[in-house]
Formats: sequence, structure tokens, C-alpha cells
Amino acid sequence: MLVALINGRVLTPAGLVEDQAVLVEGGKVAAVVAMAEVPAGAERQDLAGGLLVPGYIDTQVNGGGGVLFNDAPTVETIAAIGAAHRAYGTTGFLPTLISDDLDVVDRALRATEAAIEAGAPGVLGVHIEGPFLNPKRKGIHDEAKFRVIDEDAIALLSSLKRGKLLLTLAPERTTPEIIARLSKAGVIVAAGHTNARYETMRQAIDQGLSGVTHLFNAMSPLTSREPGVVGAVLEDQSVWAGIIVDGRHVDPVTLKIALRARPLDRFMLVTDAMPTVGMADKRFTLQGRQITVRDGVCVDDHGTLAGSDLDMAAAVRNAVSMLGLSLADAVMMASAAPAAFLGLGRQRGQIVPGFAADFCLLDDDLNVAKTWIDGKENHVRKKPLPV
Repeated sequence: MLVALINGRVLTPAGLVEDQAVLVEGGKVAAVVAMAEVPAGAERQDLAGGLLVPGYIDTQVNGGGGVLFNDAPTVETIAAIGAAHRAYGTTGFLPTLISDDLDVVDRALRATEAAIEAGAPGVLGVHIEGPFLNPKRKGIHDEAKFRVIDEDAIALLSSLKRGKLLLTLAPERTTPEIIARLSKAGVIVAAGHTNARYETMRQAIDQGLSGVTHLFNAMSPLTSREPGVVGAVLEDQSVWAGIIVDGRHVDPVTLKIALRARPLDRFMLVTDAMPTVGMADKRFTLQGRQITVRDGVCVDDHGTLAGSDLDMAAAVRNAVSMLGLSLADAVMMASAAPAAFLGLGRQRGQIVPGFAADFCLLDDDLNVAKTWIDGKENHVRKKPLPV
């Protein structure tokens, strides 16, 4: 069945266009055409003047809808997380496992494979954040779970048979040779929770490290005599940098400076979301610690940041209001940039013929009214789930 999405304002790579219809067939964008060119037999769906933008892709999603991936790395958990975030425009995501034992990592990989095999909407792979991190920059991660990458870990991380595997590690806790091996095995390697010096980070990038997890947070800063991880990223023009735009993880002024230092399409909006997204109850337990949302951020009893209560729709709105970005640039950082980072830049993240029909329908306040994944429409739940 050929479907025509009509009467919307469509965000294309050329900009926002009106009086154009998006034709969808077989789960992909068939064409973007003038209204007069819509085939007579197409099923027409009226967008009522809304903004149709590419669906958002979030590479760091720890939980949502009341569930945490670490608590139960299963297909059911992945599906529940995806459903919660779909209401906020996320049409592609990586369920994210924070530092845990290797047997839990194995379960997370196998659950991801099974979820993709079962057709769970939006699952693009899995993000393993740790346990190969630096205790000096541990953040909320459990230091007792930390370990050095050995041959068993390399074999496990290279074993994913479906989807993308993103691995966050501290480059100073391994070697450039191991980073090169992982990269050649298809693992997307990012730096995070790291105290690496500039030279160490530079060597890691040269050996295949292609991203940085939540830039500025839990990493060595840019200082007068040691550029650190932040300095290496700001100097480099190639690696992708995830940023949490909630006004609390990083000051908006700091992010504005970073955005001026390197190409915008090398930044990605991420949520680092926890189970509270989509829930009225803003409390949960993380590896035995009570976490509460205070002033919009997740913290433990000592005030340590523990992920976020952010969703992608809010991240896009914040990028516009806090960082002064255009809608097109904010959406690009939520869609095309993460798609390219994951090696899916020719398949997802833009409304162009041949790409997956993953869309968000926004109102003028950039709230999400509907989403589509592979051409299948999902109505958005308006209220959080009850306590």
C-alpha cells in the first residue's frame, strides 16, 4: 500500500518545504513530491499542518517507562524502553548497559539480537558503557564492576550478530592495539568515564576510536597545560560527540563554545535516560542505590549525577532554546548525525527516497504528536504512566 503523508511542513535536507507530500511504501520513503503528483490510488494521511521531521536516534538509553536495562537485560525490557521513548520522538535507539559483570554483558548482547530478530520497533543495536572505565571518573558507575579488557572480553564484544555495538571505554585503561582490534571487528568505540591525557586520546582516535560519550561529563577537562579528552575532541574534526542538553549536565555556554569549535554534524543529542522517563514516579534503584529526580536531573543521596530524566523531544527543544540552534540543526543532531555515527547514514536519519520511513510529527512547540517507524504509525501517549 502506497501511503501519502499530506498537508504537513516537511524537513528535508534542503530545508523546510510546504505543499509537498511524503510517499511511503514498503517501510521506506518512496518520494517527496508536489501535491499534484500524489498518485490517485495512494492512501492519504492528513498531517494537519504539523512539522514532519526525521525520527530521533538516541545512542544512550539506560531505561524508560519504569524499567532499567541493567535490572533485566531481556527482550521485554528493550521493548518497554523503546515504547516509552517512542512517545518522545525516538524511532531508533541503543539500549544501554552501564558497568556490570561480563555475564550480564553477554545477556544484554543476546537480548539485543533477539529483540532485533523479533522486530522490536526501533532497536538498532546496544551500547555497553563500561566496565572498562577509570575509577577516577566513575560518576555513578559501580567501581567494583570495573575491569581491564582481556581476550575473553574482546571475544564477547566481537560476538554481536545483529545490530550495532557501541562500546564506551577509558582509552588509558587499554591499549591502542586493542582499540584497533575492536574497531576492525565492527565495534564502535567511544571514550567516556576517562581521565586520559591528550596524547592517549589522540592515539586512540588514530586507531579507530570514533566517538565520545557525554562530552564534558566524567572526563579529563581542557586546562592550560593539558588539553585532556575535552581538548582532544574540540581539536579533532572527525569524532562524534554526544551531548546531554538539559541545562544541568553541561552549562549551555560551555556547549555553545564547543559547537563553534567543530562541525555541527559531529555532535549528537543523547538523553542518558533512566527509568523515570515517561513515568510519574521519579524514583528508582540503581545497583542498590536510591536515585531521585531533582530539578530535572537524576541524582543519588550524595548529589552525584546518575543519568537523566531527559527525552529526545526535550533535548531538541533545549538545543533550540538554550543553544540557539535552528530547528534543522537541532533535528540533524538528533537524527542524521547519530545515524552517521552508527554507520547508518545511508539508511536512516533523513527524509529522502530510499531511507527508512522513520518520522516524528511535531506541533509548533516541537512537542511530538505521532511517530512512524519503518512506515508504521504510532500514536503518542500524552500522560506519564502512573506511579
